[in-house]
Amino acid sequence: MFFKAIDFSKYSSIKVGQPTQVLMIEEGDVMPNDRYLIGGANNLLVSPTPPPLMMLSKDFATITQEENMLTIGAAMPTGRIVSYAKKNNIAGFEFCSKLPGTLGGMLAMNAGVKEYEIFNILHSIKINGAWVLAEDIEHGYRFAKLHGIATHAKFEIHHGFNQILLDELLNLRSNQPHQPSAGSAFKNPEGDYAGRLIEAVGLKGKRKGQMQWSTIHANFLVNLGGGTYEEAKSLIDLAKNEVVNQFDITLIEEIKIL
Repeated sequence: MFFKAIDFSKYSSIKVGQPTQVLMIEEGDVMPNDRYLIGGANNLLVSPTPPPLMMLSKDFATITQEENMLTIGAAMPTGRIVSYAKKNNIAGFEFCSKLPGTLGGMLAMNAGVKEYEIFNILHSIKINGAWVLAEDIEHGYRFAKLHGIATHAKFEIHHGFNQILLDELLNLRSNQPHQPSAGSAFKNPEGDYAGRLIEAVGLKGKRKGQMQWSTIHANFLVNLGGGTYEEAKSLIDLAKNEVVNQFDITLIEEIKIL
């Protein structure tokens, strides 16, 4: 293991943060249990005082195929997984084209698009060095209780990459803002949409400094350039307070605040 300085104002998708020393984990290292594991930083909002952080090194960005099973390392970027599936005519990974980041991040939050989510196609995850079947892991809409560090995952191979589905999914999300963001800020409450609620309380387009609730999709917190953690956090808190006051619904962050 070794330390690497990562500047979250450049590395994170929302472009907020500062240079931070992150412990890089290599194959064979003993996993520390006092550090927070990050991946592609696509759903992170990093404060000026984050907890000690760690990250899986390139040692875990692997794909291997054995008979009918695909084993993928948790540091593998989603884009490379889709490319591999397309090249090898493997079905089931088309939806990953819409999800930035790494496999590990997808596993940790059961990431998905519409009715497609990673646990639907998952066979098992290697957690703290031991393989655990997907059905034995508590999971649901945008959550999975891994109880440890996921380093690899296995998927049963089904042939037939679906280019039409891929194109449909790529077109689906064209209503997302192009400015830097951390994806959906809040999970959708049951039977409703976080974006609708934020808009209903009058916060769509609401700005604080260089951070703003997007004018395109109200559940996206966007950085207009040089936005800060304090600005972002105040908009998140404002939305939660307004929605609970007007609708008696408590919004739960999908974005991870460190």
